[in-house]
Amino acid sequence: MESYRIEFRRSVEKDLLRITEKDRIRILRKIAMLKDRPRPDGCIKLSGLERYRIRQGSYRILYEIADACLIVTVVKIAHRRDAYR
Repeated sequence: MESYRIEFRRSVEKDLLRITEKDRIRILRKIAMLKDRPRPDGCIKLSGLERYRIRQGSYRILYEIADACLIVTVVKIAHRRDAYR
């Protein structure tokens, strides 16, 4: 099975800068795991959108999957209280 390429929207960089370094490292590790399994155990498809969500502590990582191109695009990283606004 081929690996997916991970891309980030520009806004994700700003999201990451607001997060503590300890949490940022954990989040980036979780995102790196999406290369091999873009739909890991515990991921949830968001209703009404072609997006998925995974959890890392109090943070949510929202992303899109393009299976035809083998690309995972991280759309947003936010604290759980702000993730779906």
